[in-house]
Amino acid sequence: MAKYAGPDESADTAGRVPLRNERRFSVRRMARLLNVSRSGYYAHATRAAATVLAPRRQRRADLEVKITQAHQDSGGTYGSPRITAELRDQGEVVTAKTVAKIMAGVGLEGISPRTFKVRTTVVDPAASFPPDLVGRHFDRGRTDAVWLTDITYLTCGEGDMFLCAIRDGHSRKVLGYSVSDHISAEMVTAAIDDAVAGRGSGCRGTILHSDRGGEFTANVTAQACFGHGLRRSMGETGICWDNSPAESFWSTFKHEEYYRHVYATKTELVAAIDKWLNFYNSRRRHSSIGMLSPNDYEKSLPVVA
Repeated sequence: MAKYAGPDESADTAGRVPLRNERRFSVRRMARLLNVSRSGYYAHATRAAATVLAPRRQRRADLEVKITQAHQDSGGTYGSPRITAELRDQGEVVTAKTVAKIMAGVGLEGISPRTFKVRTTVVDPAASFPPDLVGRHFDRGRTDAVWLTDITYLTCGEGDMFLCAIRDGHSRKVLGYSVSDHISAEMVTAAIDDAVAGRGSGCRGTILHSDRGGEFTANVTAQACFGHGLRRSMGETGICWDNSPAESFWSTFKHEEYYRHVYATKTELVAAIDKWLNFYNSRRRHSSIGMLSPNDYEKSLPVVA
């Protein structure tokens, strides 16, 4: 008697498991020779297919729920690589390819920052500038070796705003920042004071790298760096790659947060900045540090005596 396919067989396009000899003989003929009904065969095959497919469907449904939740928790910004890392941290055994397929199936996608644009700075011919101590080698393999700083322009319903941030070149953590309704050296020194307060005396000798904007070449900024023991460094004029991590960071912030909302007031914009920077440091996974958040990455580093 011909055997029905076992649970390890793949279901055909009709949602049933075929007989092993179905490709050689017709179902009608085998049913007549074996004195069984065709309807009985099809009913059995359908039940067998359900046994095979039910766990797969349940697994996919479970993953859809977890992937959707991870995507929502990221503010709708995570793509398949970061969501894969999130699920693996939860104990799921899943590939990025599977996650990407499910995301496409349910209409989810991450946000990919665009490549930063070249931004030039007009140089005061009478100003003096420190040398480039970094040479585009931003990550020296440890925290507090190189800090990167820059200022970006923002706007809201009440007018223009400016954001200055300082990040660690190794852990990518935002160490300090300041927001102002006008661009000035004082907002740079405020961000420096914020970063130093968080790091303490361990930052003496740290390189603070920036572009050649007037806010960074100002005497008040130089004095702040000197007072905290920071070594100033600047890239060439108009060459964005000399401070590319800062440009990339602004692109991430603007595409994941700023461009997606409209801010009616300055207070609302400042609150959004604070919330996103906290998310960035504490939860947002970074591909260059093993898909960890900057805070978690720093916690994983060995303690230096």
